[in-house]
Amino acid sequence: MYERCPVCGQVYELETGFWFGTGYVSYALGVAFSVFTLICYWVLIGISWQDDSVFWWLGVNGVLLVLLQPWMMRISRVIYLYFFVYYDEDTAEL
Repeated sequence: MYERCPVCGQVYELETGFWFGTGYVSYALGVAFSVFTLICYWVLIGISWQDDSVFWWLGVNGVLLVLLQPWMMRISRVIYLYFFVYYDEDTAEL
């Protein structure tokens, strides 16, 4: 990640340990994604303890979460940065 924004010069790391909070945002994204895949799996295939489809969903969901982790970490950094840095169009022109 860049130290400063190449367009406006905004420093990304506002203080030491600033990015530790992205773990919470990434966790929330992971939970939301898991709920989404659970609902999709339930509607399209159906979930039952008798045929072990719950374990199939857990496996597929786990693989998808591992594959999407780099993307989710970047998105969580963007979302977390939006909590603390506000873009002002009036001062952007200066």
